[in-house]
Amino acid sequence: MGRIFQTRKATMFKRYAKMAKAFTKIGREIVIAVKAGGPHPESNPRLRMIIQNAKAINMPKVNVESAIKRASEKDSGNYEEIIYEGYAPHGIPVLVECTTNNPTRTVASLRLYFNRANGALGTNGSVSFMFDHIVLFKIEAKGLNKDNLELELIDFGLEDISHDEEHDQFIIQVQFNDFGKMQSALEERKMDVLETSKTYVPTATKELTPDHEAEVMAMIDKMEEDDDIEAVYHNIS
Repeated sequence: MGRIFQTRKATMFKRYAKMAKAFTKIGREIVIAVKAGGPHPESNPRLRMIIQNAKAINMPKVNVESAIKRASEKDSGNYEEIIYEGYAPHGIPVLVECTTNNPTRTVASLRLYFNRANGALGTNGSVSFMFDHIVLFKIEAKGLNKDNLELELIDFGLEDISHDEEHDQFIIQVQFNDFGKMQSALEERKMDVLETSKTYVPTATKELTPDHEAEVMAMIDKMEEDDDIEAVYHNIS
């Protein structure tokens, strides 16, 4: 079978691992959303968003329904969303987005990742001011005019709109605080929301040498293998 087979197998396993983590992330988000707003998507905007995202990654409907049912049970476990802050090597600020049912375990693991990379776990507020918390909506662009859409949505928190020509989608950006307002506006207009994502964008970026950047990314790659860690944000340009 040889080296080519081994390479393909490694790529396949990596893809499956990534898919499994995405499904796990959706499952945990469902638990948090149901605990906070109930199991009915029509009255729970956050749950509607998660179900949309599950469709976008081809998560089977039966998995989604099972997760909602489990989350509705009184004895189901609880998960928390926690943002940790710190500095990677070479002074790079990072935000680490976690979903965990054991914060003590999670923070211990994070401290280890930082220490091994010669970084440092920080306190709340130590780097978060360097990032904007935004939400991105992807919608079907067919039949819509970008300029008209911008005028129509500006009163609902629209900050930016761009066209993904490859997939023929508009990407709408709002501040996190305007998420609910924009989601309602899109739903009222029966626009096809394909995916919704929360992210952190640095207000300024920093350049590193290739070697220094590789050190930072090695730490981030290690963190992202952890089941409790959903995403790591940095300001490398």
